[in-house]
Amino acid sequence: MARQLLLDCDPGLDDALAILLAHGDPNLELVGVTTVGGNVGLETVTKNALELREYLGFPTVPVVAGAAQPLTRAARDAAHVHGQGGLGSVILPSATLPAADGHAVDFIIDTVKARPGTVHLVATGPLTNIALAVEREPALARWVASFTIMGGSYSRGNATPAAEFNIWADPEAARIVFDADWDVTMVGLDLTLQAQANRAVIERFTALGALADELIVPLSTFYFNPNVPDWDGQAVHDVCAVAYVARPDLFQSRPARVDVETQGEFTTGMTVVDFDPAIPNATVPTKLDVPGFWAYVESVYSRVAAAHSA
Repeated sequence: MARQLLLDCDPGLDDALAILLAHGDPNLELVGVTTVGGNVGLETVTKNALELREYLGFPTVPVVAGAAQPLTRAARDAAHVHGQGGLGSVILPSATLPAADGHAVDFIIDTVKARPGTVHLVATGPLTNIALAVEREPALARWVASFTIMGGSYSRGNATPAAEFNIWADPEAARIVFDADWDVTMVGLDLTLQAQANRAVIERFTALGALADELIVPLSTFYFNPNVPDWDGQAVHDVCAVAYVARPDLFQSRPARVDVETQGEFTTGMTVVDFDPAIPNATVPTKLDVPGFWAYVESVYSRVAAAHSA
């Protein structure tokens, strides 16, 4: 039976690639996409999610907009990485179907409550929606089948030397999420930087036809130019979080205690990771089977590309 997956995201180059994987894997059932302001503003990420839904062909899956702002801070984005439109150079046909009514927080709670123990919740953007949901309904932490994020790290940052962007964008939300009564699978930078779409990967993607030309390759090469001689690939961060739900066998993980710094002068948004905790609150993937990961991703993308061409 396919694993039901609810994706909270901020598309975003790698979010779009993660949506493609979640839609295309026959062993996953995408039951909803919720959006949060992050890589770019809420209106734009929601527009991107709606356009991706129609372009990729899953029009009955609800797309629901959520929080535009962090819990207590001014919004910060990553348009310098993802482009002002969020999808780099990709321009998709305008969506004809609207977002669902209501708010992402209510949709997350209602969807998981209706199917306790069966919905795998994945968050690939700032954790604002998730924090609001688990504060409003603490039982959410018991109802999910699993909870996986792309965010954080145990050795480095990318928004700052200490902090990864999704955590840095709303550290107060991240602290609430890690303090809730569940095990958070933290797919952080130390893992995702092992998943580089390098020249060899891009060459294999190119063979997939129109879907690769229009979407996969532009998304995978927008931020790091493959024409630069020392280019070693663009990491597909958010794809790793979806892949973890579908193929946990591709990952080696360790239990950990993760706390989020919210007040440090130089370390706000840092995930402080203890791999020898008395009481763990997280599972942290540390090593990726890189050849197995790309074989899996390419097989799913190939399946979607064939349907897209047809």
